[in-house]
Amino acid sequence: MNQKKCLVITLMLVAFAATSSALAQNSSSAKKDAAKSSTADDDSQPKPDDFIELLRKDVRSQKKQIIAANMDLSDAEAEKFWPVYDQYAAELSSIYDTKIALLSNYADNYSSMTGEQAENYIRKRAAVEQSIMQLRLKYVPAFRKVLSGRETALFYQLDWRLGLAIDVELVQVPLINQ
Repeated sequence: MNQKKCLVITLMLVAFAATSSALAQNSSSAKKDAAKSSTADDDSQPKPDDFIELLRKDVRSQKKQIIAANMDLSDAEAEKFWPVYDQYAAELSSIYDTKIALLSNYADNYSSMTGEQAENYIRKRAAVEQSIMQLRLKYVPAFRKVLSGRETALFYQLDWRLGLAIDVELVQVPLINQ
């Protein structure tokens, strides 16, 4: 990958992380403000779920833009690649929804979790991570049908890096109390 593409990836990841952090901070502020204001109308206050939904849409859009900027596909390749990618992204999004729900539940309960609940969290979290890897492996042949081996590898490198960037934002929840 040439230096220009590396710079584009780096800048987009920084922008992605900054946007995600700002949305997460807004979500945290919204939770605190909602807790302080018991007399406010429910419809006038932004809900944390609204911020999570905005983050999901933003992540999907930015991820696709980063992949498009770095894949350097011909028109013919793009015509075949994007439908496969969209199907893959929809399935991956479903798994990430499960991951976000799991982390949200953990964030709400980490300070009072029993040992059994903590172990259950570990097992569910591992199952989610396993589902992500199984999905990636499932789609290798589909991507390989529309891309060369090197292009398929590049796609997965981008996908993994973006997944790690998303995880950095998602794991900003506190560690379990002892």
